[in-house]
Amino acid sequence: MKLKKSIISVAAFTTLAVSGGASASAQDIEVKKGDTLWGLAQEYGTSVDQLMTWNNLGSHVIYPDQELQVSSKEYYTVKKGDTLWGISSLYGISVDSLIGWNALESDLIVPGQELVINLDDKASSATANISEKAEAPAPEREAEVAPEAEAPAAETAQAEPAAKEEAVKEITVEATAYTADCEGCSGTTATGMNLKENPDAKVIAVDPDVIPLGSKVYVEGYGYATAEDTGGAIQGNRIDVFIPSKDQAVDFGRKTVNVKILETK
Repeated sequence: MKLKKSIISVAAFTTLAVSGGASASAQDIEVKKGDTLWGLAQEYGTSVDQLMTWNNLGSHVIYPDQELQVSSKEYYTVKKGDTLWGISSLYGISVDSLIGWNALESDLIVPGQELVINLDDKASSATANISEKAEAPAPEREAEVAPEAEAPAAETAQAEPAAKEEAVKEITVEATAYTADCEGCSGTTATGMNLKENPDAKVIAVDPDVIPLGSKVYVEGYGYATAEDTGGAIQGNRIDVFIPSKDQAVDFGRKTVNVKILETK
C-alpha cells in the first residue's frame, strides 16, 4: 500500500450510557462516543426499529459523528419563491396534509417561516397527493410568498437522494478504519489520491482480487465510497475505511459489515 496507515482494531462493542441530551425539536443528532440505538430511542421517545427505518440502517451499529434522524418531524424553512404546492411535491405529500400539520388558514407562506413535515404520515398523504398531481394545481395553490414579509434567506432542507444503484455483487467483510492524520503518513493512496488534500473523500482500501480498484461501493455503516487503496494486511474479505480523524478511526474499531459493489472498473 502506498499510504502508510494508522489502524486501530476493537474486538468487542460495549453498550454505554447515552451522552448529553439535545433540543427536543431537533430532527437530526450527531452520535457521541458510547451512544447506542437503544439509548437514543429511550432519549427521544421512539423505538430502535423506527430509528433504523428513518436512517436506512441495516444493523444496530452506529459510530461517533454519524448523523441520525431521531424524530418523525422534519422542519422546512420557507424561502423566497416557495409555494405550498412546490414544498408538498418535494416531500411527496399532499398540500392539504401540509396545511393541516401546520394549522394554516390560507395558502400564504412567508420567507423564514418554519413548516412541519410529519414523516410518519407521508404514506397516507402520498395517496392524496397522487390525485392532486393528476390535474393542474388550482390557482390558490400557486399563491406567491408575500414580498412584504421577506426575511433573510435561509438554507432549506434537502431531500435525501434516492440512489438505487443495482449491486453487481454483495459480500460480507471485516472492516477496520485508517487515517492519513498520523506521523509519517504520506496521505497518497494506491491510485494516487491525496487524502490530506481531500479529507472528506469516501475511500476504502481493498484486496483488488476481491474488489477491483476504482470500484464504486456501498459500505454498511459508512456509506457510498470508492476503492482507491490497498494494504499488506488487506487480503481476502477485508477492507479499511478512510476516516480523516485518528480519534474517529479508533472509535470505528473492527466490525463485520456488508459491502455492495455497485460498479467495477
